[in-house]
Amino acid sequence: MGVYQGNDLRKPTGGKKGRHRKVKRKYELGRYPTETRLGESEKRKLERVRGGNYKVRLLVGAYANVFIRSSGECRKVRILGFVENPANKDYSRRGVVTRGAIINTELGPARVTSRPGQDGVINAVLIEEA
Repeated sequence: MGVYQGNDLRKPTGGKKGRHRKVKRKYELGRYPTETRLGESEKRKLERVRGGNYKVRLLVGAYANVFIRSSGECRKVRILGFVENPANKDYSRRGVVTRGAIINTELGPARVTSRPGQDGVINAVLIEEA
């Protein structure tokens, strides 16, 4: 079953709109979200999207590019564990990594700044104590 991304089903007030065509178009098709988890090795999936472009989806992540603000450098480090995901309580319980999630790395805790399900990589900023 497809996910519909058209906005022609409801009015801004919340009322239903009448259909202006009988069938849904391919360009209105959406996709289910990629729920990135942490694991021992990384796993990615290439998906062809509109315009012939490709979107890299990270299914399982093991490494993160962590930016250290104090020194201004970036390092690729192993992810040790998952701390929390403030975006969604269910994601916190299941360990799903999205933008804004807090992960434990070899350098310490870091906040994810990229969108792993869309970018195919985990970029993060080290949380340094003041």
